[in-house]
Amino acid sequence: MTDDSTSPPLTVIDDLRALSPIPQEGLGHTTALTHPDVRVVILTFAAGHVLKEHSAPFPLLLQALDGELNVRAGGQENTLRPGGLLRLDDGMRHEVEAITPSRLMLTLVTR
Repeated sequence: MTDDSTSPPLTVIDDLRALSPIPQEGLGHTTALTHPDVRVVILTFAAGHVLKEHSAPFPLLLQALDGELNVRAGGQENTLRPGGLLRLDDGMRHEVEAITPSRLMLTLVTR
């Protein structure tokens, strides 16, 4: 178990996009925040890249920081653009495809 007393009470990240350049090919990732309750990862996609079907052991929040992504989960396909939000239950299988060069903020609710 993680000791919460070692975590700062406030975390400020001025520009998530500056932390996570989009690759010319494939997929990149940057862990922007790790805390006992939550982890925030920025996934960066070259246009056309597909993150094959997988699942996570925690509930997820997916938000596009830029670009356009198709997310297939629960028998549905949703297009995610900046300003949109998807929530997935823990263990839900999903796949993500970048239509354009994109950054996806993935928030894992770990507690």
